[in-house]
Amino acid sequence: MTSEPSRILLVEDDAEILSFIETELRFEGHHVSVALDGYQGLKQARQENFDLILLDRMLPGIDGLSLCRRLRQTSDMPIMMLTARGELHERLEGLDAGANDYIVKPFELEELLARIRVQLRQRQPRVKSQFDFEDLRLDTASHQVFRGEAEISLTPTEFLLLHFFMQHPGEVLNRKRILEAVWGWDFEGEDNVLEVYIRYLRKKIDLEGLSRLIQTVRGIGYVLKKPVSV
Repeated sequence: MTSEPSRILLVEDDAEILSFIETELRFEGHHVSVALDGYQGLKQARQENFDLILLDRMLPGIDGLSLCRRLRQTSDMPIMMLTARGELHERLEGLDAGANDYIVKPFELEELLARIRVQLRQRQPRVKSQFDFEDLRLDTASHQVFRGEAEISLTPTEFLLLHFFMQHPGEVLNRKRILEAVWGWDFEGEDNVLEVYIRYLRKKIDLEGLSRLIQTVRGIGYVLKKPVSV
């Protein structure tokens, strides 16, 4: 599954630099909004949720340092400051104002894009690898499944199917949604493939003496819910 394009706000009053950076960011697949002065940048940053702000230090209206300080009062969105002023005390001023990174013009495009990737990676939530439901545990990192203390061996398709259920506990999932998630939206296999794999999965996870976790909802599909008596 591909991730959603990042939304970047570029606040820059130099038309040539703005056009160059905007073009490169769009080529990289990002959604880019632009602002030509500090007031416009502040307005857009407060109205929309961006993944990153690229902020020139020398701006008309509100300068970059003041804009950064204002944004930090209400937001933790990553801010990279772009500036021709590269003395140590000036870089420290930018960082102290709340910038996450500070890059001095002129800069190499590859370095700018690499630093942007760093900020965007840090912004991304960590992918959950362990899922627990009742006494059932699934770990996508180690590709292991346990019911209680007993480890259960699943085929790749059975693992994907159980993973999908454990991502949606208590939610009634219809056949079409399960087939699309596990076998793909264009699946054209046997009509009863889902029922066959549900049977395989139940046989493996419903160990002797333990309750059934995947339950049938007649006419709709299946649900992973709290156990009922066997």
